Amino acid sequence: MMQRHILLMDGPDHKGLIYQVTRILFEHNQNIIRNDEYVSPSGYFFMRTEFDGEADVSELLYALQKELPIGLNLRINPRKKKDVVLFVTKEHHCLGELLIRYAFDELDATILAVISNYNTLQPLVGKFGIPFHFISHENKSREEHEEAILRTLDVYRPEFLVLAKYMRIITPEFVSHFPNRIINIHHSFLPAFIGANPYRQAYERGVKIIGATAHFVNNDLDEGPIIAQDVKAVNHSQTASDMATLGRDTEKAVLSKALKLVFNDRVFIHHNRTIIL
Repeated sequence: MMQRHILLMDGPDHKGLIYQVTRILFEHNQNIIRNDEYVSPSGYFFMRTEFDGEADVSELLYALQKELPIGLNLRINPRKKKDVVLFVTKEHHCLGELLIRYAFDELDATILAVISNYNTLQPLVGKFGIPFHFISHENKSREEHEEAILRTLDVYRPEFLVLAKYMRIITPEFVSHFPNRIINIHHSFLPAFIGANPYRQAYERGVKIIGATAHFVNNDLDEGPIIAQDVKAVNHSQTASDMATLGRDTEKAVLSKALKLVFNDRVFIHHNRTIIL
């Protein structure tokens, strides 16, 4: 069946890799729509190839693995919307941005559900006809709370989790269920001002820029691979509240940009860095 696919490849660089891949795709009657590649200074190769045609994906992947050098990581993904579940607490700005983009088919994803440890945002989510799950953390250990969340996620089996201002630290055990598949928006230009009250920290430090960072979640607080960042200029006349208002606008834009990159299979993770093609 005619469908667009994305070939993702990374590994040690070898002479002629691009030629070999394009030749194999040509021999299997595939039409290349776009090709992007990068070789790091250490000689590590990354390539993203978007193509379409009547493809037997298993057969094509076998042909690539058979003819390309050993040690390359290869995967072929269908060009389709990703299934996601959003996590929120009480702040509405990132959630509202994503819901509106979803309603107007601008998100490149299907929002399966929203999960929250408070029911504050349930009326907002209800306006978009999306299931809302209030899973309280009160009178539960962190592990018990996460077990309840995992039981709900088993119903949906999302490809990605999006922490859209979910103000809870999640455990390594939870992260292990979704390696490199949890995306967080942090209200600061990391690595500066990690943790709580970043705008108060920024104000007291007298910073001249504030920012936001979208990153993958790993076992180190706010230290996962960075996907996207942006900053806004500020000055001494602005209060911590003014900075927070500017910051919320930046957070919305940065999170939306990061999700577009991830959902379009443009992000490679290498060690604790990202390569964006």
